[in-house]
Amino acid sequence: MTALFEPLTVGPRQARNRLWVAPLCQYSAVDGMPQEWHHMHLTQFATGGAGIVIAEATAVSPEGRISPDDTGLWNDAQRDAWTPIAAAIRARGALAGIQLAHAGRKGSTWSPLIAGRYGSVRVDEGGWPAVAPSSIAFEGYARPEALDLDGIDRVVADFAAAAVRAADAGFDVLEIHGGHGYLIHEFLSTLSNQRTDEYGGSLENRARLLMRVVASVRDAAPGAALFVRLSATDWTAGGWTVEESVRVAAWAAEQGADFFDISSGGAVPGERIPLSPGYQVPLAARVKREAGVAVGAVGLITDGAQAEAILEAGDADAILAGREWMRDPHFALRASVELGVQVPYWPLQYARARRTR
Repeated sequence: MTALFEPLTVGPRQARNRLWVAPLCQYSAVDGMPQEWHHMHLTQFATGGAGIVIAEATAVSPEGRISPDDTGLWNDAQRDAWTPIAAAIRARGALAGIQLAHAGRKGSTWSPLIAGRYGSVRVDEGGWPAVAPSSIAFEGYARPEALDLDGIDRVVADFAAAAVRAADAGFDVLEIHGGHGYLIHEFLSTLSNQRTDEYGGSLENRARLLMRVVASVRDAAPGAALFVRLSATDWTAGGWTVEESVRVAAWAAEQGADFFDISSGGAVPGERIPLSPGYQVPLAARVKREAGVAVGAVGLITDGAQAEAILEAGDADAILAGREWMRDPHFALRASVELGVQVPYWPLQYARARRTR
């Protein structure tokens, strides 16, 4: 058995392998409700052998959406719409996950699926006022409103309420989105956080919102595996660093986080990101080794041999991929053939494809 196809226990759950589907925004919801597209999109990956399938960034409040076309979990109707999707993923042998998110100053923007529109959606076009730690706009977007202390408390409560709904819908894994320039990352990075109160200044203060959210979600959904996605660096001078990520990951683990999904960037436009195969793996490896936590690596990981090598080197505990799963929804089944591994969850209908010749 290769490392990639060994089971992995994460908190109270066990994944059948270590090749997982990262959250992939589809911009195809209606009033926050997932549609038939989401059912097909997500369940195909479970059929394709994924160990965990994590649904897209799902807003914990209406103003937490990236675009008006994002999914949500701020009401019970949305919970009920997610329930059959989570059940279908689990019926196909994968753990069902969902990413809980608040877009912050990058909210109320046009979906990238709408040609010719970019930037913030006006209120009279279906948008809303965005919020952030400080009233500093993301370049090209409307200036956000700075959250007051009551507003921060509401954000924490919204994450907890969404976690209850996610658990009730049958999700095994809840991932808190703390990266990619969205609200929690905005609090972490000095590029977007210029507060002078207990949520700004020192690292402990800037991490306070994340710590509160982790603790509240852990309490709200004790039976779920709890992931945190971090952007390990802003790739920008004066921004968030991997050294800070190491410290914050250790603190979040103390609050109950089980696993860390290590990505990067997103705080500001124009970062100089050194794109290459596996370019974020060294970030994941550093967080794993220095914080002493379980991590997933993501970013231009496209075949079984590459994924296996990352795990064998001890640089990560699992592999998350996004675009490769979209290119091949049976990525895990293909990887098992590439690595010469017989896995017990090939669909019988596809068994004759186990061999390539």
